[in-house]
Amino acid sequence: MTDFILPDIGEGVVECELLEWLVSEGDTVEEDQPVAEVMTDKATVQIPAIHNGVITRLYYKPGDIAKVHSPLFELKPAGDDSSAALQQESEVPQTTEKTPEKTFERPPSETAGSAVETFILPDIGEGIVECEIVKWHIDAGDYVAEDDVVVEVMTDKAVVEIPAKHAGTLVKRYHEVGQIAKVHEPLFDLSVEQEGAGGTSGETAASNQTAVQAEQPAQVRKTLPTGFQEGGFEPPKIIEGKVPASPAVRRLAKEHNLSLQDIAPSGKKGRVLKQDVLNALQKGHQSMPPTGHKAEGTATAEQANRTVALTPVQKAMAKQMVRSVSTIPHFTVSDELVMDPLIALKASLKAQFAEADIKLTFMPFFIKALSLCLTEFPQFNARLSEDGNAMTYIDDHNIGFAVDSSAGLLVPNIKQVQSLSVLEIAEEMQRIVADARQGKVSGSDLKGGTISLSNVGVLGGTTATPIINYPELAIVALGKIQQLPRFDAQQQVISQSVMQVSWSADHRVIDGATMVRFNNLWLDYLSNPLKMLSKLR
Repeated sequence: MTDFILPDIGEGVVECELLEWLVSEGDTVEEDQPVAEVMTDKATVQIPAIHNGVITRLYYKPGDIAKVHSPLFELKPAGDDSSAALQQESEVPQTTEKTPEKTFERPPSETAGSAVETFILPDIGEGIVECEIVKWHIDAGDYVAEDDVVVEVMTDKAVVEIPAKHAGTLVKRYHEVGQIAKVHEPLFDLSVEQEGAGGTSGETAASNQTAVQAEQPAQVRKTLPTGFQEGGFEPPKIIEGKVPASPAVRRLAKEHNLSLQDIAPSGKKGRVLKQDVLNALQKGHQSMPPTGHKAEGTATAEQANRTVALTPVQKAMAKQMVRSVSTIPHFTVSDELVMDPLIALKASLKAQFAEADIKLTFMPFFIKALSLCLTEFPQFNARLSEDGNAMTYIDDHNIGFAVDSSAGLLVPNIKQVQSLSVLEIAEEMQRIVADARQGKVSGSDLKGGTISLSNVGVLGGTTATPIINYPELAIVALGKIQQLPRFDAQQQVISQSVMQVSWSADHRVIDGATMVRFNNLWLDYLSNPLKMLSKLR
């Protein structure tokens, strides 16, 4: 049996009212068949079945409030060996009261009031539907305290630690290291204590742990290497072929026929970083056999035309870009920004920011000026409905910025910029960039963006035609600062620091005139920063 976990059904929605069940307990349903109708504070939504099967339990009755990420109904997937028993069970008259959780099948003397709880993998990032199991911190039969880390998973955006919601004993792992786990599907089973059970919690936990361990074959229980404490990182050789590393690092090592096990890690918890691979290549360069012209000329077609699978980050980016360009009619407006006044302001504030141990860049000014413009042009901080018939205006300015992380290109966002100072924006950027560079950026930092900036200038780019980060409505690309000749008010040639800026906007709801007015206001704030500072709060 599988619990269907109520998914995210709208940004910021944490609960909904159950309006109507479209099926009854014991009914057979098909994949994608509507099971329930719920109402949030934004819309009425139909919830479909994700598998063929039999509805064995409905957790709520009409009028009840259901919580997001909590069980909504229980489904016995088609083909389950226990189908006959479950169908007989479904024929028993049901009461309106919720039945107790399925108890852990042990002799009464050993259970002491425990029950098996299935942990469902929650949403761990916007658009993420699966992840790779990187490391289990506990084995079947091990006891874990509430909020202790159970498993590490790697998505296409970051490495995420999954904690236990309750204290208990691990009964079952649904996936092993290297396997792919699906969001909203079971990740592990935990034997947890039930309130009102006899005996102390410690006694119950101990008895459960003993019972589980007794059922596990000796060869299943992993022995930690000498010198490593339980729960600590195990050397890469223990996790055969799965040394902690980002997809980009794995690809780099594979391209150069390097084994991650042979590379000395410098990252946290033994993670192999890109620099570690480059260092290994540098050390091994001398011992590599020289490649002459003859060898190059005799390379096989297979060697010359290699096929390399996309990394998870690349696949996610590909899907996002296709969705954006296929659904959003882009148009671009380009202009130039005179940077000299902002350069002078940044220099005057550098010492003050240094006292707060914050490295000051131009980005906090760009972001704050953008937020000030969003206040006057709220249509840029909005979402267009899927059918294109309605606009949702968003109060918070959650401004995203591109980060070239160890896992690939990420676009985290700074929340509620409208209420932050330039110093606070710089501080938050510094935190997010540090996390992203380690591949540890949180899902909350990646969700909920309303508009984005892409700084191609930091890599030497001058202009760009940025693609909108769906479902946002606009994005700006920043070019490098160039020293160029310009005419002053007296028509004299002078040298100025100039940056090219390029906007892309959704032409369904933003016309060219509005885009130009928005850009003009933004440039006015940046080229006259004292005007911007007068509105900072």
